[in-house]
Amino acid sequence: MKNSIDFLPERKQRDLHELAALIRDEVKDVVMIILYGSYAANTYVERDERRDYGVRTIYMSDYDLLVVTKRRLGERESTVEARVRERFAAGKNDENLPRPQIINESISKLNDALTMGRYFYVEIVAKGIMLYDSGECLLTTPKELDYAEIKAMAEEYYTSKYIRATYFFDDAITNIHKNRFVQASFYLHQAAEYFLKAIPLVYILYGYKEHDLEFLIGKCKPYTLELAKVFPCDTDEEKRLFDLLRRAYLEARYNDKFVVTKADIDALVPKIELLRDIVEKVCEEQIVEYKRLSGR
Repeated sequence: MKNSIDFLPERKQRDLHELAALIRDEVKDVVMIILYGSYAANTYVERDERRDYGVRTIYMSDYDLLVVTKRRLGERESTVEARVRERFAAGKNDENLPRPQIINESISKLNDALTMGRYFYVEIVAKGIMLYDSGECLLTTPKELDYAEIKAMAEEYYTSKYIRATYFFDDAITNIHKNRFVQASFYLHQAAEYFLKAIPLVYILYGYKEHDLEFLIGKCKPYTLELAKVFPCDTDEEKRLFDLLRRAYLEARYNDKFVVTKADIDALVPKIELLRDIVEKVCEEQIVEYKRLSGR
């Protein structure tokens, strides 16, 4: 694996060295920190403002980091990530500062994944850059990628997430018919979440645990920009609707004062239907590509 980031601008190098130090300060049993994604490939986007499908969007690449530990962080992972983000951003006041995205895996689980030829991890080891290595552990030689196997896994993941998303959407419609708009908003959130999670599962065979729709959309952007049509957020009303849907995950269940109107639901339902159609299109296109690569 490569271990140099000298090809990146000095400011980016400083950022990454700072992040590695912050992670090691927050987590005591780190054995490796691996940079992957667009910064490792030197294809990162500093700040891209454009109009996608008639909607103004701003896109910046994240610092994607795999933190390998002796034991998995489990529920601590999101807390560690939040702490690292907070400390990294402190005092910088830079709207173009990339956001660190941290995923964690134990060394034993990572080596198991490499032995099984898990696409996401094999690609990280093949194309990633080692930012920190304690020298305590070794990585297993990855199994050669089998695109027929990848296709089968992608189809399984896609079917699972798509079906669950559809069930949640059906539950939303049932609640709408009973004028239970707050409950319907929760099920619409769940439908959106599961539709979005299908895309990275198909493209990199990795499932993100987060429930935040903004985070999930960001993880889908490398594979499709059509999501800008679903949640354009280019007007105050569009921003309000998206925020309402995001908040519904918790507030629809735990906040008795959370208000959702019929007009809100009438505006959100077509968005989830459009999201469903986009996810179906981009996922099935990638599965066809795996079939081509497998030669079967």
